[in-house]
Amino acid sequence: MPDTRPDAPPLPADPLLFGDPLPVPVPDTVRAALLAPMVDQHCHGVRRDDPPRSRFEQLVAEGGAPAPPGTTHFDTPAGAAIRRWCAPVLGLEPHASAAVYLSRRTELGAVEVNRRLLRGAGVSAFLVDTGPEAPDLLGPAEMGRLGGAAADEIVRLEQVERDVAEAGLPAVDYAGALRDELTARAARAAGLKTLAAHRRWPGSDPSRPSRGSVIAAAGRRLADPKAPLADPVLVRHLLWAAADVARERSLPIQIHTSDPAGLTGFVRALAPLGVPVVLVHCYPHHRQAAYLASVFPHVYVDAGLAVALTGAGSAHILRELLELAPFHKQMYGSGCHGAAELCYLAALYHRRGLARLLAGRIADGEWSVSDAARIAHMIGSANARRVYRL
Repeated sequence: MPDTRPDAPPLPADPLLFGDPLPVPVPDTVRAALLAPMVDQHCHGVRRDDPPRSRFEQLVAEGGAPAPPGTTHFDTPAGAAIRRWCAPVLGLEPHASAAVYLSRRTELGAVEVNRRLLRGAGVSAFLVDTGPEAPDLLGPAEMGRLGGAAADEIVRLEQVERDVAEAGLPAVDYAGALRDELTARAARAAGLKTLAAHRRWPGSDPSRPSRGSVIAAAGRRLADPKAPLADPVLVRHLLWAAADVARERSLPIQIHTSDPAGLTGFVRALAPLGVPVVLVHCYPHHRQAAYLASVFPHVYVDAGLAVALTGAGSAHILRELLELAPFHKQMYGSGCHGAAELCYLAALYHRRGLARLLAGRIADGEWSVSDAARIAHMIGSANARRVYRL
């Protein structure tokens, strides 16, 4: 088990697993910090099987839909990056064709492909969002075993709520049962996560709903428990109940949101509890997330899956986060789901992009070498170790 104390020095990367992907020369201490194993604070399980081409292409596309007829998702920044960087990990020449790459993937088999790509990411710990659970995706223990890393669960709040709603309880018992289940699940987790505010905060009121309004809304909810959670009263109740549990367990809450500005009221209301909030999947509004992280002491941000999906252009995203977000508020998270390639590419482009930015700051005299090394270490692992108490 690696030393994950907040003050622990960065561990050296295994050059046989990751190699030296840095595109520019940097001082040795900065290079060591960039190549040190990182904490992937936000990821999902990858598929345990070898999907057909059509399904694989959907896994590496943001929308998850098939490419238009006569086109391919390999003609995207992520697709080009897979052929350039993942192909050598599977024993192919860089820029192998999509057909050759997928054939090699099938030849090696899913276990070996996942092992090579997950280990090649150079990660010391995976924090895995497990909800909704799917039998074709690796769980935290399997992600850790194949990736040669520690692994912990991030509990999906909406999955807990659905389990409670489907239990057939009377509406008056809904709130208590939800609190009990959240407490039980949180006891073995590294953090909590919600998708409820993916687009914006549900409604204009961020406050806790009253007990009576929760019971009334629960009555409507329990009439159709398999439907997605959409009632704004119950969404607010779920998030406040989770905040109480998170405070008791000293856990952070990840909030998946593409428009962080809409969360400002809730983030402000949550501040007195001292619960860390980690904004994930914020692209293309990552600058708004950086602003919230700069204003509120309990708010953190990561660049997420956008780093892998934008490929060679990802350094621009990292640069915009570094413009404003405090360095002790930024974390690395791949946001990968389904395809281990995204886990590998996120780590690779994070290191490459950050290397360019750090080299530029040093050359301009803005940061010292020790500043650059410390910042790389904080973003790569130290901040996550501190916030998640790893």
